[in-house]
Amino acid sequence: MKDQNTTTFSRRAFMGQATAIAASATMSRYALGSSGGQRVAKPNSNFNGVQIGAITYSFRSMPGTAEDILKYVLRCGLSSVELMGDPAEQFAGVPTGGGRRGRRQMTAEQKKAQQNEQEELLNWRLSVSMDRYRALRKLYNDAGVSIPIVKFGSIGNANMPDAEIDYYFSVAKALGAKGITREISEQAAERLGPFADRHEIMIGFHNHTQMTATTYDGPILSHGKYLGLNFDIGHYVAGTSESPIPILEKFHDRILSLHIKDRKVNGGPNMPLGQGDTPLALILNLMKRERWTFPADIELEYKVPGGSDAVTEVAKCVQFCRESLA
Repeated sequence: MKDQNTTTFSRRAFMGQATAIAASATMSRYALGSSGGQRVAKPNSNFNGVQIGAITYSFRSMPGTAEDILKYVLRCGLSSVELMGDPAEQFAGVPTGGGRRGRRQMTAEQKKAQQNEQEELLNWRLSVSMDRYRALRKLYNDAGVSIPIVKFGSIGNANMPDAEIDYYFSVAKALGAKGITREISEQAAERLGPFADRHEIMIGFHNHTQMTATTYDGPILSHGKYLGLNFDIGHYVAGTSESPIPILEKFHDRILSLHIKDRKVNGGPNMPLGQGDTPLALILNLMKRERWTFPADIELEYKVPGGSDAVTEVAKCVQFCRESLA
């Protein structure tokens, strides 16, 4: 008679191998073939009514142009992404430098150079043609990938001019996005609420472990009807050791998107999907049953194993979601 632990380990090993094989097949099906003029099938990662996507931050360990990211997304079989702002602006021709510096002490000349770069960046944002962003949208849409969300982490910061805030909303519209994500900030919510309502583009506030069960019982969402949640269910589990399902049930009509990751309770680590304490399969099937249409976007934050890469791991996450929703 086999030892029970050995049997369990063997089953897990088999399932892990099966998932990897399935993920590899998915990647091969949607790989971009630049040679031979091969026609490539368009992806569809809407599984039984639940739209699975990924935030492109998941591919941060790899070359990160908008064109690179599209290749990764297609190899993972994804038809929807939350696009980070940097590659979008780079595609549109943003000036290099962008006024960014590290936190080291700067000389007067360096401070002046930084100020000039910041002014150049602002002037570019206020004058760039939205046709460049529409071209980026077309590139992705023609490949079968939509961009429902774009992340601009600094939108609504205290010193940002109104015209620059309007620029970000214009970019979202040009990309075909229905929402912009940034971190939780009541100050930003108060500032952005009127802009979001006027543009009819949603702001989704992303949480880390600071979110509690009562965070959104406060005034954050009261500043505009287009303010909502970019709900990171893995961080919530790690920070509260509670199920995210009550939050989903309470605020489902104000959720822009989910971030899908698996973490352990009590501030525990990120884990491959299905190995942590986040009730991912229950949540995905709740979305299917309730017919909630906000996307569930994979955010790869667990350590990529040796011999693998971010694309392979995201493809495994996609396969986990597909199997959970079968």
